[in-house]
Amino acid sequence: MIKAKVFRRDLKFIVPGQTSRGTLYSKPSWFFVLEKDGNTGIGECSVIPGLNPDYNDGYESIIHEIVAKINSSQTLEPNQLESWPSIRFGLETALIDLDEPKNGILFPSAFTSGDEGIPINGLIWMGSREEMKKRIGEKLKLGFRVLKLKIGALEFEEELSLLRQIRAEYSAGELELRLDANGAFKPHEAIEKLNRISDFTIHSIEQPIAPGQWETMADICEKSPIDVALDEELIGISASSEKHKLLKVVQPNYIILKPSLLGGLSKSMEWINLAEETGVGHWVTSALESNVGLNAIAQWAFTLKSDRVQGLGTGRIFSNNFPSPLELRGSELFYNPEANWQIDFNKFVFSST
Repeated sequence: MIKAKVFRRDLKFIVPGQTSRGTLYSKPSWFFVLEKDGNTGIGECSVIPGLNPDYNDGYESIIHEIVAKINSSQTLEPNQLESWPSIRFGLETALIDLDEPKNGILFPSAFTSGDEGIPINGLIWMGSREEMKKRIGEKLKLGFRVLKLKIGALEFEEELSLLRQIRAEYSAGELELRLDANGAFKPHEAIEKLNRISDFTIHSIEQPIAPGQWETMADICEKSPIDVALDEELIGISASSEKHKLLKVVQPNYIILKPSLLGGLSKSMEWINLAEETGVGHWVTSALESNVGLNAIAQWAFTLKSDRVQGLGTGRIFSNNFPSPLELRGSELFYNPEANWQIDFNKFVFSST
């Protein structure tokens, strides 16, 4: 019989994370801890206030209800959690972790043995031009040759100036640039802005306009000189038929897979299968999870055997993250099997009813 409990931890940003939706100083996560026959599984329910569709006043009570059901041996069907994608991700990964005899390894592979890493992009948060320039320099020194820049917070001309300066120093052959607008462009101005940005040889741009405008997004994808990737557009869509409809209508170049926002690994796999059927590319991105959630996403992403650079985090943005075997070596994320997870469960206040 599985026994369940849960604890909450508010993750604190070392440097506030600025996006077009506002500035993040901390974010909450809840952690399922499952126990059975001496084995332990842990899974993270990670939310970004203002982005997760399932995060509301009743969020924590749903988690407690799930814990109570598990402890009373009630059957939990995955479709019961369709409206709670981040909770579904947390429970799914905790169960996978519980089934694996070695703590922290959900998908044994050349990644978890430490033999191979995962190439990732360097994420440049929004900030002043000087701050962003400094962050770009730091990433380049670490060896990153693919950078993802958040745009939409500065004046557009200032962002163009920053891109111009980057390209003056690094050619497209030396440095791949990905942009993430987080829906910051107004529909009527999107194509003009994309045309101007295209002067700087941009690999792709994520979510140029706000989600929910399929016909407008389809027009942008058709006319854009830059490949368009859908990100927030995928959030909240659970039915396979609706997913297929979105891809057929919009016809993006790429979709961005964030498992904790899409309902977990199996739900993300649905998107991948549909994308491959319709000729749409994809890569995996973490969404400000702690090392617990990042670990699950990274191990799963490796099994996909993608030749694209992934958008995974490094676990270094929080001051109170859990020390883990995840390591950044140059521009690749590695799992060090000689390192140990350092999660002291005695320090947390659990709810088990």
